[in-house]
Amino acid sequence: MAIKIYKPTTPARRGMSTIDNSVLSKVSPEKSLLETKKKYSGRNNTGRITVRHKGGGNRQKYRIIDFKRTKHDIAATVKSIEYDPNRTSHIALIEYEDGVKSYIIAPVDLKVGDTVMSGINADIKQHSHSKD
Repeated sequence: MAIKIYKPTTPARRGMSTIDNSVLSKVSPEKSLLETKKKYSGRNNTGRITVRHKGGGNRQKYRIIDFKRTKHDIAATVKSIEYDPNRTSHIALIEYEDGVKSYIIAPVDLKVGDTVMSGINADIKQHSHSKD
């Protein structure tokens, strides 16, 4: 996940940086790993608006992330790197050798086609902190 740093052409641009989304795959999310996300529009348990200016916005779906990684010692291939509107990190769609798909939080320098594995016998890969 690269960070795009802007030149200080205006006072607002000085020190401005954003995430470069050019590494993302141009695919739609996996439908079997989506859930609807309920909107509350600033209302409390009685239905009254208690926080103003919270309505509207684009409809979001929640991506089900496999945080526990319970499939140990089974290799998985990265199918796509995707944007997640619910968190600041990118997510990776992986497909295990037995055909099961799941989302994981994408580590730094993960690319489409890489092989990932979790478990005791998995190799530990370290990120090299090189400046571009």
